[in-house]
Amino acid sequence: MIDTKKIFEYDKAFISNSIKYIAGIDEVGRGPLAGPVVTAAVIMPYNDEDLIDGVFDSKKVNKKNREKLFDLICKKAISFAISVQDVNVIDNINILNATIKSMKDSYEHLKIKPDLLLIDAVKLNISKNEISIIKGDATSYAIACASIIAKVYRDRLMQEYSKIYPEYNFENNVGYGTKKHIEAIKKFGVTPLHRLTFLKNIIGEDECKKISMEREAK
Repeated sequence: MIDTKKIFEYDKAFISNSIKYIAGIDEVGRGPLAGPVVTAAVIMPYNDEDLIDGVFDSKKVNKKNREKLFDLICKKAISFAISVQDVNVIDNINILNATIKSMKDSYEHLKIKPDLLLIDAVKLNISKNEISIIKGDATSYAIACASIIAKVYRDRLMQEYSKIYPEYNFENNVGYGTKKHIEAIKKFGVTPLHRLTFLKNIIGEDECKKISMEREAK
């Protein structure tokens, strides 16, 4: 059940004389076989009249509503920043470290430095006042806003990639390992968007090493 008021009040309880700006950070795209990992950092206003109804964990919000919420969040945000880490970063430093790098990057690009940092699940250790929250996108309004921004932004990227690589059905699977996607990899091969470290069980470790060397040589 979507309860925007509840997660809004969760964040609002932190507001005090010493905490004026709260930033939420979340990621999208840790699990797919292809495409980047995307993170967003968002600082939202906490006046009751600025509450955007319907904000919640992006996975629980349908696509049509996510698109509308994306525009509203970007319009109302005090500051927000998006970071994209591509397949080369993911394969070189692994998906967790790529996610952390992306989260730190989005934080650094906020125009206003927050007094409190709320992060979905991951610990960043970049602020004296930060809280890592398991299932943060269903707990914190700021994290939920970040979740929606990251999700919509990444989905739009995958829509564009689908025009370049139509065989892989990126417009529907957004890079995740669906049956059709895996069949396409086996039939058409690997694109520059595919994460080799995620494909060892599909195309074999030796083939992954070969493609990795070819990428490094370019």
